[in-house]
Amino acid sequence: MQFRKLGKTGFTISEISLGTWQVGGKWGDPFSHENADRILNDAVDAGINFIDTADVYGDGESEKAVGRLVRSRSERIYVATKCGRRLQPHVNEAYQPEVLRRFIEDSLRNMGLETLDLIQLHCPPTEVYYRPEIFELFDRLKEEGKIQYMGVSVEKVEEALKAIEYPNVCSVQIIFNMFRQRPAELFFPEAKRRDIGIIVRVPLASGLLTGKFDRNTTFSKDDHRNFNRNGAAFDKGETFSGVEYERGLAAVDQLRTVFPGDDNLAPDALRWILTFDAVSCIIPGASKPDHLTSNLQALERPAPSAEQMQAVTSIYDEYIRNPVHYLW
Repeated sequence: MQFRKLGKTGFTISEISLGTWQVGGKWGDPFSHENADRILNDAVDAGINFIDTADVYGDGESEKAVGRLVRSRSERIYVATKCGRRLQPHVNEAYQPEVLRRFIEDSLRNMGLETLDLIQLHCPPTEVYYRPEIFELFDRLKEEGKIQYMGVSVEKVEEALKAIEYPNVCSVQIIFNMFRQRPAELFFPEAKRRDIGIIVRVPLASGLLTGKFDRNTTFSKDDHRNFNRNGAAFDKGETFSGVEYERGLAAVDQLRTVFPGDDNLAPDALRWILTFDAVSCIIPGASKPDHLTSNLQALERPAPSAEQMQAVTSIYDEYIRNPVHYLW
């Protein structure tokens, strides 16, 4: 395992870390603590020391599993969770400091911890980033010893750039992958200048970049890759990175020619992300141990050549840029 610094937190975290949106099972399946415990422990055994969760994952069950892991292991494991998505409706007006405080206290109870290493606003509406009183709350929580640092999880580059204007924002979690390249243009250099940690989420475009899907692949009715392709439930950029499914498959076919001989493109897609030194870590998910093994293979891949990097850019320009680039 290789490690990088998470911005001004000073945490030294594993390049390949773990996101737990689907850690209890495939999206849409009931949460399985047995499966979660196995994946989480396998991750730590492999050298992963940064786990990202949220209070809405499995309705709090993911946080409970992460807390159980931390309490049962001797290794230093950094825990990041998120708050805000429990708000119904999820609108700017619902974001109030005392409500967020209660959510954070609930997360501490879920995990059985006294302090959260990192708490992140969970993709709030854009207007929230323009409300200083929301960000001031986290200074109070730090003084009280309930959190060490705060960050944000964002949908848009605009939101990321606004968030890092607040001095107490230490990290930004953002979608970045071969099909979502805009963050590297302006945000990455600015984040480096301000010593902001960058946590890359949705690195495989909801599995599309594994190369394992085709036109006959089906997803369960409760899987967001089935019901959220047009943003029916939440920002459509969370599903296949906002790329239309058929167009994404065509682009993946071209990527196969760039990385020939690799039936599983996931390690190549993750290794591509790691070529960007502004990135602190990647948090691919895993719904079974095999997915974790696949993700970790990225550490064994050589860095893509200059020719491969240019080829990925060309495929992005041809298939992805116009319909996706300017939306997020």
